[in-house]
Amino acid sequence: MYQQKILTILTDFGIKDVYVGVMKGVIAQINSTLKVIDLTHEIPPQNLNAAQFCLSNAYPYFPPETVHIAVVDPGVGSRRRAIAIQLPTGFLVGPDNGIFSGIIKNINTEKITAVELTNTEYWRTNKPSTTFHGRDIFASVGAHLASGISIEKLGKKIHPESLVQLPLDNITLTESGIEGCIQYIDHFGNIITNISSTYIEGKTWSVVINHNEDNTSYQTIESGNTYAEGKPGELIAIVGSHGFVEIAANGSSAQSQLNLEYGDRVQVTRF
Repeated sequence: MYQQKILTILTDFGIKDVYVGVMKGVIAQINSTLKVIDLTHEIPPQNLNAAQFCLSNAYPYFPPETVHIAVVDPGVGSRRRAIAIQLPTGFLVGPDNGIFSGIIKNINTEKITAVELTNTEYWRTNKPSTTFHGRDIFASVGAHLASGISIEKLGKKIHPESLVQLPLDNITLTESGIEGCIQYIDHFGNIITNISSTYIEGKTWSVVINHNEDNTSYQTIESGNTYAEGKPGELIAIVGSHGFVEIAANGSSAQSQLNLEYGDRVQVTRF
């Protein structure tokens, strides 16, 4: 039975401009039967941490052989590598800037095949724009991969250990718990930390936010199980569907209340 191949796209291009549509046009020119799914195009501009978080959370929910194109590319046109990666459960195509860190960090390198995209035969043009590799390289390569071209034909093989990695964990154990940072803020203003639920299993816990560097002003947010456990507008700390500690506000935006940003430090205290 024929199984329609799936190709996903994640970018920071937004939907106001035609960039995403143009990428889909390139894909359709190569293989109009591919099923193309938009993961999101609302990644904050150039925010690699947000991109890797969203991609790594979406990746497990797609069938094997899915090709994932991710284009958040502050270094477009520079000497950074364009790459494709084959994993036991799918393919990744995009810039070598750490955007795939969340997916590949726990995979044995012996099970990873990575290539630098040097074979221009599979590009849209052998003279790509210096500002739009999403159109001229990544969309075209992704479509060819999803159409059955082997990854080895796309360019020269590179060692998986040479791939750029973002410093994802950045977790510090303290006397009272764990200190981490904010890795993502979603559409609802929920603030998602990089502190995994594994650190708090079986514990009573809360989140502490220091509002200045000398720790003289801080705020404690009690934990719960659902958004609705808090009063309307009240802050609550929960474990989200992604498995990380999250700060939310019932029916409101935690981010607008706390004015926190990506990378800001937070603590989880355990009792």
